Amino acid sequence: MRKRIYEVIELAKEKDRLSAIYDSFMILVIVLSLLPLLYKVTPEPLLVLDKVCVGIFLVDYLLRWMTADYKLGRGGLSFALYPFTFMALVDLMSILPSLTVLNSSFKLLRVLRMSRAFRVFRVFRAARYSKSIRIIAEVLRRSKESLAAVGTLALAFIIISAMIIFNAEPDSFDNFFEAVYWATISLTAVGYGDIYPVTTIGRAVAMLSSIFGVAVVALPSGIITAGYMQALEKRLDEMDEREKKDAKTEEL
Repeated sequence: MRKRIYEVIELAKEKDRLSAIYDSFMILVIVLSLLPLLYKVTPEPLLVLDKVCVGIFLVDYLLRWMTADYKLGRGGLSFALYPFTFMALVDLMSILPSLTVLNSSFKLLRVLRMSRAFRVFRVFRAARYSKSIRIIAEVLRRSKESLAAVGTLALAFIIISAMIIFNAEPDSFDNFFEAVYWATISLTAVGYGDIYPVTTIGRAVAMLSSIFGVAVVALPSGIITAGYMQALEKRLDEMDEREKKDAKTEEL
């Protein structure tokens, strides 16, 4: 019984209709649970909806804890380790702020309720139920070294640009943090315009920073896109192989 529960609540495998329905249902619940965040003052119907969604999340959390040995594969120790896994912590952080609506007697939970932003953690729950998100997560995991190298390059570029502009045009920046802020905005080609160089040297630095910044920002997009295409091709190949095996089984 517990094994079947585990199979249902995990990401659906091929031909597991019940698990696929559960995944779709949970994604719908996640979307509905975010609706109260669209209002400064939450309407009463959405408060009720939030209670229902939190109840569903809590049941899902308990089911996952109850089947932790199948997930972690470490016997009885799995039940002690599960609450400290990354996704379990995400689940808990998405549930706790709304539990103050259900039980306002705990001072700690009342404090957590003050931060509605914790409810945004519910978005990350969707990673469990969407195959597309799983593919993206796998791409990021496989490309972590390349992305880390690009991230280091971007950070170095920001610091160097900030140091140059801060010393080339000190009157435009009150402190080094403002220079770092300007360099980051220039790197991403956002350009708010609240801080900008006014001297010839400062503008020359800004031009070079913007040109090189476009190239640096484009690198992660290329890495992720290439990895995503490879993952899709691999998945299509696996689906073709399964179809061929199923066809051979039917022939026999």
